[in-house]
Amino acid sequence: MGNINKLLSTFIVAGLVLTGCSGERASKSASTEDLKLTDVTFPLEEKVTLRFMTQSSALAPTDPNEKLIYQRLEEQTGVHIDWKNYTKDQFVEKRNLALASGDLPDAILDAAFGDYDLLKYAKDGTIIPVEDLIDQYMPNFKKVLEEAPEYKSMITAPDGHIYSFPWIEELGSGKSRIQVVDCLPWINVEWLNNLGLEMPTTTEELKEVLLAFKTQDPNGNGEADEIPLSFIVNQGGEDPAFLFASFGLGDNWDHTVVSNEGKVIFTAAEEGYKEALKFFNELNDLGLIDIEAYEQDWNKYVAKGKDSKYGLYFTWDKGNITGMNDTYDVMPPLEGPTGEKNVAQTNGFGLDRGRMVITSANKNLELTAKWIDQLYEPLQSVQNNWGTYGDTKQQNIFELDKEAGMLKHLSLDGTAPVELREKTSVAGPLAILDEYYGVYTTKPDDAAWRLNILEENMVSHIKAENFYPPVFFSLEEADEKAKIETDLFAYVNRKRAEWMSSGKIEEEWEDYLKELERLGLSTWLQIKQEGYDRTVN
Repeated sequence: MGNINKLLSTFIVAGLVLTGCSGERASKSASTEDLKLTDVTFPLEEKVTLRFMTQSSALAPTDPNEKLIYQRLEEQTGVHIDWKNYTKDQFVEKRNLALASGDLPDAILDAAFGDYDLLKYAKDGTIIPVEDLIDQYMPNFKKVLEEAPEYKSMITAPDGHIYSFPWIEELGSGKSRIQVVDCLPWINVEWLNNLGLEMPTTTEELKEVLLAFKTQDPNGNGEADEIPLSFIVNQGGEDPAFLFASFGLGDNWDHTVVSNEGKVIFTAAEEGYKEALKFFNELNDLGLIDIEAYEQDWNKYVAKGKDSKYGLYFTWDKGNITGMNDTYDVMPPLEGPTGEKNVAQTNGFGLDRGRMVITSANKNLELTAKWIDQLYEPLQSVQNNWGTYGDTKQQNIFELDKEAGMLKHLSLDGTAPVELREKTSVAGPLAILDEYYGVYTTKPDDAAWRLNILEENMVSHIKAENFYPPVFFSLEEADEKAKIETDLFAYVNRKRAEWMSSGKIEEEWEDYLKELERLGLSTWLQIKQEGYDRTVN
């Protein structure tokens, strides 16, 4: 607990000396272009500036230094970060332009680098390998890799180098991990009760319930303003993929499942996928699907949810759409036409390999590595991920229990968790291992609640024992895979929305399968299978 108390005292002192802007402790400042620091010890005697690029939500301050977490880090280290920050919708384009022009920051935080990006920019020297920096200057991160050694192999590229610092968040494991199902179905139980209806248990019963929602005025206002079913097609947690499992293997955001024999399967070429789309088209023809479901954005989806317009909708956490009230509850998995229940695993896993990179423009590698290592200290990682404590300007995620050396989640009093997180957290890199809960932090109420929902309703119906792990593909594999996916996924997603809304799937199915082959499906499956085999064996 010595490290906890040491960090806590640093946080507490920093909190006392902060008076708004954190730049007043040092009388001088220096750029890393002017000097190269060695034998770095925090806090620095003179403030030094590093130049970072990052992204943030439109809800967050445009200058990341206005976030209390970064203000405390500056006090703690003596390092000032000169941020070039873009909103999430602009970030990737701006990042790529900067990398192409050679106008490089010292590092990119919340970098959104996929494997292909990492290997491509490593190959041309834009970003540097960091395994030696980890060994020499990063005791916090080294400890994480020692306690959970599987992550070292996961972040190591096929050429043996590590090119990035990851985001790691553990909440449960195996079928009981929090990411095992993404798009949960939330049904309006108040409407069910108003109409004297039972929770549907089959897809046919669901259709009848949605028809009742449309025609029987369940909200009792005398107007036909109810939306029986809504979603955002082809958008992760808001896509209705959950219902596809009632017709076969199911579906998920990357259309990939693994059989119990270890065979990688492309869900969007399966008969069950076709049958699911026929069911959705039937619902659409009956006027049960939100007319905006095929094109609406997040903000529009949320606005209608907050007005309790939906009979059934999909998202990770209802608190973000309709609020943490009793109006909506999770709908358990439904029996399909064959009478079987199934829940498809997503391939979600609490690892993002490419969360932060150091560029070749950086002349102060020791300083940068030691600053990044602060992000992997357990109490710091907890704040990076969710938000902080002691903020006098806005709502806090945590309260600090000094005696226990622990950050305890506060009640959000109706605030949407995602909104507060986007305003206050810093995205990482970070590491939160399962053993941190009860030691460094509590489980967030919404996470504990979600894990309980999954255990009670979903886990026992997950037939597949395997999921597709975070395979680190070679540059050649990643290049070929990315080229195929660009056209393959665009085609699949376009036909998915088209068939839901307009039908004709039976007539077009064989041509669709031929087009998947023309777009490289067999090659894609081979790459995915080979990656799976070497990762799990």
